[in-house]
Amino acid sequence: MSLSIKAVGRTDLGLVRSGNEDCIHLDEHHHVYAVCDGMGGHQAGEVASLTASETVQKAFTYFAREILDDKTISLDRTLPPMGELLVKATRLANRAIYNKSREDSALSGMGTTIVAVAIENDIMSIVHVGDSRAYRIRERELEPLTRDHSWVAEIQEAQNLTEEEANSVVGKNVITRALGVKENVEADYRLIKVKEGDRFMLCSDGLCGFADDDEIFEVIRNTDQELQSIVDILIQMANDRGGADNVSVIALEITSTRETPIPELDALTFGAENIDTLGHEDDWLDKFAEFDSRRQEKQESESKESGGTNKVLLLSIFVVFAVVAAVIIWMQIE
Repeated sequence: MSLSIKAVGRTDLGLVRSGNEDCIHLDEHHHVYAVCDGMGGHQAGEVASLTASETVQKAFTYFAREILDDKTISLDRTLPPMGELLVKATRLANRAIYNKSREDSALSGMGTTIVAVAIENDIMSIVHVGDSRAYRIRERELEPLTRDHSWVAEIQEAQNLTEEEANSVVGKNVITRALGVKENVEADYRLIKVKEGDRFMLCSDGLCGFADDDEIFEVIRNTDQELQSIVDILIQMANDRGGADNVSVIALEITSTRETPIPELDALTFGAENIDTLGHEDDWLDKFAEFDSRRQEKQESESKESGGTNKVLLLSIFVVFAVVAAVIIWMQIE
């Protein structure tokens, strides 16, 4: 049985922010889904989150096989193909955002979180950087699949505190990792098994920063369980609590899958790339830029050809009408 997934996603401005720096990524053809929460100066966060999404899209849509075969950016352990590609795409996204911030002073300091999943057969690869989260929706609870890269999470773990206690020490929204703020990045990876009927949720901290897991699950439990309803009611809950941040939610349901013997893999961290790998990543970004340029030139050429064809067609129609009008006038004179 082939893999089949239902997916619904939505991003919302909230009630306070003047712009939306979140970006959701729904690639139903390749079964890749992501939530990115941008940050930075004037519109810079929006640029960062969109750049992350676009980089992932290019990697999976146009260059997947080549990127997987490129040993110069290879990982230090073997992963399923979709998982390997997702880690590499995340690294490329980090590099793309970082380079843009260096090239344009208006974008200096921009960055974005990312939580992304790639699903193949009965396995889900999860990659995340920052505090956007992935959950599995169980019958009786919401199961976290990621651990925030934040001061709160680190203090919780180090001092065995509750989230509320940790928040009182350092406050919310202080993240320790993000894409684009450094030339290289540490990305967390996890592999889990999925089965028919499993449901998952990805979200930005515009939701999980204003409600705990139990509260989020209670809202989900009280919906009609349709994916669209889950997404809409969670975004409404965030806005009901003040809407202080942009909020993004993606809900997924596995409707069919095919079993494989591949086992689950506990969370691990891929360390930051070395200088040689960064150089090869820049080479890939140059390939992406060249591809974009050729595609734009082709679109402009096709647009011009289409415009020329339309002009000829309009002229032909005008000539036909002119001839018909002349014939009618001649007949009346006769």
